[in-house]
Amino acid sequence: MDLNTYLNYGGNTEEAFRFYERHLGAKILYLSRHGDVPGQGNVPPELKGKVLHARISLGGQQVAASDVPPERFKPMRSAYLSLVLDSPEEAERVYALLADGGEVFMPIAETFFATRFAQLRDRFGTLWMILNEKL
Repeated sequence: MDLNTYLNYGGNTEEAFRFYERHLGAKILYLSRHGDVPGQGNVPPELKGKVLHARISLGGQQVAASDVPPERFKPMRSAYLSLVLDSPEEAERVYALLADGGEVFMPIAETFFATRFAQLRDRFGTLWMILNEKL
């Protein structure tokens, strides 16, 4: 049995995954579009170019996602992807990338449990915890 994370986006899955691939070292393993579905009679035209299913490998884990219709999309609220980084410098670099255009809930700082810790929502709507643990 495996437990994987599956995210829904409001139309920017591919943009988010390409960003994570370019800047976080993720690798896109699979990407299909709503328009790839055989017998596309039920697919609204505005969804045809959007992602039906995509999967990336990031930090040794797999994350999958899709674009959902606007009336079904709700931004992430209570679940975070926790990204544990090897150094304070790498945590700062990743924080700067993900915070750009996003919403910071807890700015990156030293805490009693981490040399660097932050919580934010990136510009794609994904919630992140950035962590470099004190060992």
